[in-house]
Amino acid sequence: MAPAPGHGTSRGFPPRIYWDDPAVVSCVAGGLAGALTATFVCPLDVLKTRLQVQRRAPGVQFAGIGGSLRQIFKAEGVKGLYRGLTPTLFALLPNWAVYFTVYERLKISIGNRTAGNRYVAQPMVHMAAASGAGIATMLVTNPLWVVKTRLQTQHMGIRMGRASGGKAPMYKGTFNALNRIARQEGIAGLYSGLLPSLIGVCHVAVQFPLYEYCKAKIAERENTTVDRLDPLSVVGASAFSKMVASTVTYPHEVVRSHMHIAGSGPFKGFLKTCKQIRAEEGLKGFYRGCTTNLLRTTPAAALTFTSFEMLSRKLKEMGAKQREKEQPQGSQQDSTLSN
Repeated sequence: MAPAPGHGTSRGFPPRIYWDDPAVVSCVAGGLAGALTATFVCPLDVLKTRLQVQRRAPGVQFAGIGGSLRQIFKAEGVKGLYRGLTPTLFALLPNWAVYFTVYERLKISIGNRTAGNRYVAQPMVHMAAASGAGIATMLVTNPLWVVKTRLQTQHMGIRMGRASGGKAPMYKGTFNALNRIARQEGIAGLYSGLLPSLIGVCHVAVQFPLYEYCKAKIAERENTTVDRLDPLSVVGASAFSKMVASTVTYPHEVVRSHMHIAGSGPFKGFLKTCKQIRAEEGLKGFYRGCTTNLLRTTPAAALTFTSFEMLSRKLKEMGAKQREKEQPQGSQQDSTLSN
Protein backbone atom coordinates (compact mmCIF):
# COMPACT_ATOMS: atom_id res chain seq x y z
CA MET A 1 0.00 0.00 0.00
CA ALA A 2 1.35 3.45 -0.89
CA PRO A 3 2.40 5.54 2.07
CA ALA A 4 0.36 8.52 3.11
CA PRO A 5 1.56 11.83 1.68
CA GLY A 6 2.84 13.10 4.99
CA HIS A 7 4.81 9.94 5.72
CA GLY A 8 6.14 9.54 2.23
CA THR A 9 7.62 12.99 2.03
CA SER A 10 9.08 12.98 5.52
CA ARG A 11 10.84 9.61 5.19
CA GLY A 12 11.87 9.76 1.55
CA PHE A 13 14.55 11.68 -0.27
CA PRO A 14 14.90 14.58 -0.29
CA PRO A 15 13.78 14.74 3.34
CA ARG A 16 10.74 16.79 4.24
CA ILE A 17 11.70 20.32 5.31
CA TYR A 18 9.71 21.80 8.17
CA TRP A 19 9.72 25.55 8.80
CA ASP A 20 9.98 25.02 12.55
CA ASP A 21 13.13 22.91 12.28
CA PRO A 22 15.77 24.72 14.44
CA ALA A 23 18.33 24.71 11.59
CA VAL A 24 15.81 26.16 9.12
CA VAL A 25 14.62 28.78 11.61
CA SER A 26 18.18 29.91 12.40
CA CYS A 27 19.29 29.96 8.75
CA VAL A 28 16.27 31.71 7.21
CA ALA A 29 15.48 34.14 10.03
CA GLY A 30 19.16 34.95 10.61
CA GLY A 31 19.91 35.56 6.94
CA LEU A 32 16.86 37.75 6.31
CA ALA A 33 17.32 39.76 9.51
CA GLY A 34 20.97 40.42 8.68
CA ALA A 35 20.22 41.51 5.11
CA LEU A 36 17.44 43.86 6.22
CA THR A 37 19.69 45.49 8.80
CA ALA A 38 22.69 45.86 6.46
CA THR A 39 20.61 47.73 3.90
CA PHE A 40 19.13 50.05 6.51
CA VAL A 41 22.43 51.13 8.10
CA CYS A 42 24.74 51.00 5.06
CA PRO A 43 25.34 54.80 4.82
CA LEU A 44 26.57 54.89 8.42
CA ASP A 45 28.74 51.84 7.78
CA VAL A 46 30.38 53.59 4.81
CA LEU A 47 31.08 56.68 6.91
CA LYS A 48 32.39 54.65 9.86
CA THR A 49 34.88 52.82 7.64
CA ARG A 50 36.11 56.03 6.02
CA LEU A 51 36.55 57.69 9.40
CA GLN A 52 38.61 54.74 10.59
CA VAL A 53 41.14 55.02 7.76
CA GLN A 54 41.04 58.69 6.77
CA ARG A 55 44.56 59.27 8.15
CA ARG A 56 45.77 57.22 5.17
CA ALA A 57 44.26 59.83 2.83
CA PRO A 58 45.65 63.31 3.60
CA GLY A 59 43.30 65.96 2.31
CA VAL A 60 40.21 63.85 2.90
CA GLN A 61 38.52 65.01 6.07
CA PHE A 62 35.08 64.33 7.46
CA ALA A 63 33.55 66.54 10.14
CA GLY A 64 30.35 65.56 11.88
CA ILE A 65 28.04 62.72 10.96
CA GLY A 66 25.37 64.70 9.14
CA GLY A 67 27.89 66.89 7.32
CA SER A 68 30.02 63.90 6.34
CA LEU A 69 27.06 62.02 4.90
CA ARG A 70 26.11 65.10 2.89
CA GLN A 71 29.73 65.38 1.74
CA ILE A 72 29.71 61.80 0.44
CA PHE A 73 26.30 62.29 -1.19
CA LYS A 74 27.40 65.51 -2.90
CA ALA A 75 30.59 63.93 -4.28
CA GLU A 76 29.30 60.44 -5.16
CA GLY A 77 25.53 60.51 -5.04
CA VAL A 78 23.28 57.91 -3.45
CA LYS A 79 25.59 55.20 -4.80
CA GLY A 80 28.39 56.52 -2.62
CA LEU A 81 26.31 56.01 0.52
CA TYR A 82 25.70 52.37 -0.39
CA ARG A 83 29.20 51.35 -1.48
CA GLY A 84 30.07 47.88 -0.29
CA LEU A 85 26.44 46.84 0.20
CA THR A 86 26.68 43.97 -2.31
CA PRO A 87 29.60 42.16 -0.62
CA THR A 88 28.01 42.99 2.72
CA LEU A 89 24.81 41.18 1.68
CA PHE A 90 26.80 38.31 0.22
CA ALA A 91 28.67 38.07 3.52
CA LEU A 92 25.77 38.70 5.87
CA LEU A 93 23.43 36.10 4.45
CA PRO A 94 25.83 33.25 5.30
CA ASN A 95 27.24 35.22 8.25
CA TRP A 96 24.02 35.45 10.24
CA ALA A 97 22.68 32.17 8.91
CA VAL A 98 25.83 30.33 10.01
CA TYR A 99 26.12 32.40 13.16
CA PHE A 100 22.63 31.84 14.54
CA THR A 101 22.67 28.18 13.47
CA VAL A 102 26.03 27.43 15.11
CA TYR A 103 25.16 29.54 18.14
CA GLU A 104 21.88 27.74 18.80
CA ARG A 105 23.45 24.30 18.26
CA LEU A 106 26.46 25.05 20.50
CA LYS A 107 24.26 26.61 23.17
CA ILE A 108 22.29 23.38 23.41
CA SER A 109 25.21 20.94 23.08
CA ILE A 110 27.47 22.78 25.55
CA GLY A 111 24.70 23.62 27.99
CA ASN A 112 24.21 21.75 31.25
CA ARG A 113 21.18 19.51 31.60
CA THR A 114 19.29 18.56 34.70
CA ALA A 115 18.09 15.06 35.53
CA GLY A 116 14.95 15.84 33.57
CA ASN A 117 17.06 16.64 30.50
CA ARG A 118 15.85 20.25 30.63
CA TYR A 119 18.20 22.82 29.14
CA VAL A 120 19.63 25.27 31.67
CA ALA A 121 21.03 28.51 30.23
CA GLN A 122 24.21 29.85 31.81
CA PRO A 123 26.36 32.90 30.95
CA MET A 124 29.45 30.77 30.29
CA VAL A 125 27.46 28.57 27.93
CA HIS A 126 26.28 31.63 25.97
CA MET A 127 29.81 33.03 25.89
CA ALA A 128 31.33 29.79 24.58
CA ALA A 129 28.56 29.33 22.00
CA ALA A 130 28.88 32.93 20.81
CA SER A 131 32.67 32.65 20.51
CA GLY A 132 32.50 29.41 18.54
CA ALA A 133 29.87 30.79 16.21
CA GLY A 134 31.89 33.98 15.71
CA ILE A 135 35.05 32.10 14.74
CA ALA A 136 33.12 29.91 12.30
CA THR A 137 31.56 32.85 10.51
CA MET A 138 34.82 34.82 10.31
CA LEU A 139 36.58 31.93 8.61
CA VAL A 140 33.79 31.72 6.04
CA THR A 141 33.18 35.40 5.30
CA ASN A 142 36.52 37.24 5.79
CA PRO A 143 37.25 37.69 2.03
CA LEU A 144 33.94 39.50 1.54
CA TRP A 145 34.64 41.86 4.44
CA VAL A 146 38.00 42.74 2.87
CA VAL A 147 36.20 43.56 -0.38
CA LYS A 148 33.57 45.61 1.44
CA THR A 149 36.20 47.76 3.16
CA ARG A 150 38.08 48.39 -0.09
CA LEU A 151 34.95 49.25 -2.08
CA GLN A 152 33.86 51.69 0.61
CA THR A 153 37.23 53.49 0.70
CA GLN A 154 38.64 53.20 -2.83
CA HIS A 155 37.46 56.71 -3.78
CA MET A 156 39.69 58.21 -1.08
CA GLY A 157 42.90 57.72 -3.12
CA ILE A 158 44.37 55.28 -0.59
CA ARG A 159 47.02 52.73 -1.52
CA MET A 160 45.42 49.27 -1.36
CA GLY A 161 47.32 46.03 -1.26
CA ARG A 162 50.03 46.03 -3.89
CA ALA A 163 48.45 48.74 -6.02
CA SER A 164 49.01 52.46 -5.62
CA GLY A 165 46.11 54.72 -4.80
CA GLY A 166 44.49 57.09 -7.23
CA LYS A 167 41.32 59.00 -7.92
CA ALA A 168 40.03 56.35 -10.32
CA PRO A 169 38.37 53.40 -8.52
CA MET A 170 40.43 50.21 -8.54
CA TYR A 171 37.59 47.72 -8.36
CA LYS A 172 34.50 47.53 -10.55
CA GLY A 173 32.47 45.43 -8.18
CA THR A 174 32.45 42.56 -5.71
CA PHE A 175 33.57 39.76 -8.01
CA ASN A 176 36.12 41.94 -9.79
CA ALA A 177 37.62 42.84 -6.41
CA LEU A 178 37.71 39.21 -5.26
CA ASN A 179 39.41 38.20 -8.50
CA ARG A 180 41.98 41.01 -8.44
CA ILE A 181 42.89 40.54 -4.79
CA ALA A 182 43.24 36.78 -5.27
CA ARG A 183 45.48 37.24 -8.33
CA GLN A 184 47.62 40.06 -6.97
CA GLU A 185 47.82 39.16 -3.29
CA GLY A 186 46.81 35.51 -3.08
CA ILE A 187 44.72 33.88 -0.37
CA ALA A 188 46.65 35.86 2.24
CA GLY A 189 45.24 39.09 0.79
CA LEU A 190 41.68 37.80 1.00
CA TYR A 191 42.24 36.92 4.65
CA SER A 192 43.87 40.20 5.62
CA GLY A 193 42.72 41.34 9.04
CA LEU A 194 41.72 37.86 10.19
CA LEU A 195 43.63 38.19 13.48
CA PRO A 196 41.81 41.33 14.70
CA SER A 197 38.58 39.73 13.47
CA LEU A 198 39.26 36.70 15.66
CA ILE A 199 40.15 38.98 18.54
CA GLY A 200 36.86 40.72 17.84
CA VAL A 201 35.05 37.48 18.70
CA CYS A 202 35.19 38.79 22.25
CA HIS A 203 32.56 41.28 21.00
CA VAL A 204 29.92 38.57 20.70
CA ALA A 205 31.26 36.90 23.83
CA VAL A 206 30.18 40.08 25.61
CA GLN A 207 27.05 40.83 23.59
CA PHE A 208 25.23 37.49 23.56
CA PRO A 209 25.52 36.59 27.27
CA LEU A 210 24.46 40.14 28.14
CA TYR A 211 21.58 39.90 25.65
CA GLU A 212 20.40 36.60 27.13
CA TYR A 213 20.76 37.98 30.67
CA CYS A 214 18.71 41.10 29.84
CA LYS A 215 15.96 39.01 28.23
CA ALA A 216 15.83 36.70 31.25
CA LYS A 217 15.61 39.63 33.67
CA ILE A 218 12.87 41.33 31.64
CA ALA A 219 10.92 38.07 31.39
CA GLU A 220 11.26 37.55 35.15
CA ARG A 221 10.07 41.09 35.86
CA GLU A 222 7.10 40.74 33.51
CA ASN A 223 6.28 37.26 34.78
CA THR A 224 6.54 35.64 31.35
CA THR A 225 8.94 33.47 29.35
CA VAL A 226 11.81 34.63 27.15
CA ASP A 227 10.16 33.39 23.93
CA ARG A 228 7.03 35.42 24.72
CA LEU A 229 8.68 38.80 25.22
CA ASP A 230 7.12 41.67 23.30
CA PRO A 231 9.16 43.31 20.46
CA LEU A 232 9.93 46.43 22.52
CA SER A 233 11.58 44.33 25.23
CA VAL A 234 13.67 42.51 22.64
CA VAL A 235 14.69 45.86 21.12
CA GLY A 236 15.80 47.16 24.51
CA ALA A 237 17.82 44.06 25.39
CA SER A 238 19.52 43.83 22.01
CA ALA A 239 20.32 47.55 21.75
CA PHE A 240 21.80 47.75 25.25
CA SER A 241 23.93 44.61 24.85
CA LYS A 242 25.21 45.76 21.45
CA MET A 243 26.10 49.24 22.68
CA VAL A 244 28.15 47.87 25.58
CA ALA A 245 29.92 45.24 23.46
CA SER A 246 30.68 47.69 20.61
CA THR A 247 32.23 50.26 22.91
CA VAL A 248 34.41 47.75 24.75
CA THR A 249 35.76 46.02 21.65
CA TYR A 250 35.79 48.82 19.07
CA PRO A 251 39.60 49.17 18.62
CA HIS A 252 39.83 45.83 16.80
CA GLU A 253 37.56 47.22 14.06
CA VAL A 254 39.91 50.13 13.37
CA VAL A 255 42.95 47.84 13.16
CA ARG A 256 41.03 45.40 10.96
CA SER A 257 40.02 48.11 8.47
CA HIS A 258 43.65 49.23 8.14
CA MET A 259 44.77 45.64 7.54
CA HIS A 260 41.99 45.07 5.00
CA ILE A 261 43.28 47.99 2.97
CA ALA A 262 46.98 47.18 3.40
CA GLY A 263 46.49 43.56 2.34
CA SER A 264 49.03 42.47 4.92
CA GLY A 265 47.60 38.96 5.36
CA PRO A 266 45.78 37.23 8.21
CA PHE A 267 48.35 37.90 10.95
CA LYS A 268 51.27 39.84 9.51
CA GLY A 269 51.18 43.56 10.17
CA PHE A 270 48.92 43.45 13.22
CA LEU A 271 51.43 44.79 15.72
CA LYS A 272 52.86 47.22 13.17
CA THR A 273 49.42 48.66 12.49
CA CYS A 274 48.69 49.03 16.20
CA LYS A 275 51.99 50.84 16.76
CA GLN A 276 51.40 53.18 13.82
CA ILE A 277 47.94 54.18 15.02
CA ARG A 278 49.25 54.73 18.55
CA ALA A 279 52.25 56.75 17.37
CA GLU A 280 50.32 58.98 14.95
CA GLU A 281 47.05 59.54 16.82
CA GLY A 282 47.40 58.16 20.32
CA LEU A 283 44.68 56.12 21.98
CA LYS A 284 41.94 58.21 20.37
CA GLY A 285 43.03 56.79 17.01
CA PHE A 286 41.65 53.42 18.08
CA TYR A 287 38.23 54.98 18.55
CA ARG A 288 37.91 56.89 15.27
CA GLY A 289 34.35 56.54 14.04
CA CYS A 290 33.14 55.04 17.32
CA THR A 291 30.25 57.50 17.68
CA THR A 292 29.12 56.77 14.14
CA ASN A 293 29.51 53.08 14.87
CA LEU A 294 27.25 53.31 17.92
CA LEU A 295 24.62 55.18 15.91
CA ARG A 296 24.88 52.39 13.35
CA THR A 297 25.21 49.27 15.50
CA THR A 298 22.69 50.07 18.25
CA PRO A 299 19.62 50.35 15.98
CA ALA A 300 21.16 47.69 13.71
CA ALA A 301 21.37 45.21 16.57
CA ALA A 302 17.86 46.07 17.69
CA LEU A 303 16.55 45.55 14.15
CA THR A 304 18.55 42.35 13.59
CA PHE A 305 17.64 40.63 16.83
CA THR A 306 14.03 41.78 16.83
CA SER A 307 13.61 40.70 13.21
CA PHE A 308 15.24 37.38 14.04
CA GLU A 309 12.98 36.76 17.03
CA MET A 310 9.80 37.73 15.17
CA LEU A 311 10.73 35.77 12.01
CA SER A 312 11.64 32.77 14.16
CA ARG A 313 8.25 32.80 15.83
CA LYS A 314 6.50 33.11 12.46
CA LEU A 315 8.50 30.21 11.00
CA LYS A 316 7.69 28.07 14.04
CA GLU A 317 4.00 28.84 13.58
CA MET A 318 4.24 27.86 9.90
CA GLY A 319 6.02 24.64 10.84
CA ALA A 320 3.36 23.78 13.42
CA LYS A 321 0.65 24.24 10.76
CA GLN A 322 2.62 21.97 8.41
CA ARG A 323 2.65 19.22 10.99
CA GLU A 324 -1.02 19.71 11.84
CA LYS A 325 -1.95 19.22 8.18
CA GLU A 326 0.08 16.01 7.97
CA GLN A 327 -0.99 14.56 11.32
CA PRO A 328 -4.57 13.57 10.29
CA GLN A 329 -3.18 11.91 7.15
CA GLY A 330 -0.69 9.94 9.20
CA SER A 331 -3.29 8.96 11.75
CA GLN A 332 -5.71 7.86 9.04
CA GLN A 333 -3.00 5.79 7.35
CA ASP A 334 -2.05 4.12 10.63
CA SER A 335 -5.70 3.30 11.22
CA THR A 336 -6.00 1.76 7.74
CA LEU A 337 -2.88 -0.37 8.25
CA SER A 338 -4.08 -1.62 11.65
CA ASN A 339 -7.35 -2.78 10.07
